[in-house]
Amino acid sequence: MTFPFPMADPAAHVLILDDDADVAYAARLLLRRHADRVSVLSHPRELARQLEGEAGVPDVLLLDFNFTRGRTDGAEGLQVLAQLQALPLPPAVIAMTAYADVALAVEAMKRGACDFITKPWDNARLAAAVDGALARRRPAPAATPVQPAGDTMDGACAALMGDSPAMRELRAFIASVGPTQANVMVLGENGVGKELVARAIHAASRRAGRQFLAVDMGSLPEAMLESELFGHRRGAFTDARGDREGRFQAASGGTMLLDEIGNLALGAQAKLLTALERREVTPLGADRPQAIDVRIVSATNLDERLLYDAQVFRPDLLFRLNTIVIRVPPLRARRADIALLLAHYLDHYACQYQRPRMALAPGAAEALHAHDWPGNVRALRHACERAVILAQADAYRLEDFGLFAPAAAVPAAVPPPTAGALTLDALERDAVGAALAQVQGNISHAARVLGVSRAALYRKLEKHGL
Repeated sequence: MTFPFPMADPAAHVLILDDDADVAYAARLLLRRHADRVSVLSHPRELARQLEGEAGVPDVLLLDFNFTRGRTDGAEGLQVLAQLQALPLPPAVIAMTAYADVALAVEAMKRGACDFITKPWDNARLAAAVDGALARRRPAPAATPVQPAGDTMDGACAALMGDSPAMRELRAFIASVGPTQANVMVLGENGVGKELVARAIHAASRRAGRQFLAVDMGSLPEAMLESELFGHRRGAFTDARGDREGRFQAASGGTMLLDEIGNLALGAQAKLLTALERREVTPLGADRPQAIDVRIVSATNLDERLLYDAQVFRPDLLFRLNTIVIRVPPLRARRADIALLLAHYLDHYACQYQRPRMALAPGAAEALHAHDWPGNVRALRHACERAVILAQADAYRLEDFGLFAPAAAVPAAVPPPTAGALTLDALERDAVGAALAQVQGNISHAARVLGVSRAALYRKLEKHGL
């Protein structure tokens, strides 16, 4: 069965080098679905033993840049980065620091880092960075015979579950658009599955046997945009010790998803437009352009009206990207699919966590169906995982999903709390659960609601088993 979220790369090893145990735990928890093996080290002196041992060189290294209390200059991380670059086959390094310093980001990437993450990070941004780093380390697949589009559609849309008219229309649209070479712009709210749509378009295309590469455009520093997208040559800038291909070259022959395109700065939009118009890129330090053969799918949650505001988005770039526009409906607009999605995710997580399969308690199904799901399918998926983990009864109750009945449904006379119900631990657990429910499971937002750091919130989640 195909599940509409990333599954672990069966051969990938991700290493986290960070002296903050809470940060390392959070990263490991997030990335275990993106790699077969995720390991943790707390200090650079442990790295040499790791590299020389059976574990060897990881595919991707998440590298903290400060290990000594009081240090904020990133010199320790840069030293580790230099040592790694001297290896015959260095890992892809994603730099991490709590100090959002653009100069340090540029310096790290000039010295060989493939990406840069500031702490606290956005989970989707970190996962995308790791997926992109892993994708670029895989060898380019050999060309495969072209398949008729009809033979690929079952697999292409397997992840786009739902039997509502809106979803049937979406799958039919993908079946029609996929086999063409037209650029596609995917619009929709957070959590509706825009990347799933992009992957389905790729799988239904004549490029299905080649690379699909997703790039988070909003997170690329403008100063590094050309190096990231177009690549660079040895000596193009200080410490550019070797040639490095860009994202366009890495996706050659395949499809590239320009995710969060609406967040791209106007200056960066001009550079992207030039590459798309000429169908060629010139790596930094090179004197000749390279032809590119990439199908472009772009995605954004930006209000469509803002896309036509020239102060926000270049009209000439928009017309290059939106040959075909696909608007993915929010979950509240296809409520008929909620029951199917609930059954799918509850069954999946029951298998994953080895819990018994259970039915929904009376009234829960109706309440879940009526809920607006502002986080869309992603929020529903997280709610199902929470319910499977927390359920204590013989059926899933509404509160297991982090949702609660309206206040009007609560009896006016509430019995006094039983002895021990007002312990600090119990109150803390309830407060954390309520905060997570309020923000649809977003850790960063929940931490802000509670007035604690992300690291402190992760400790509380582990403490209370949430």
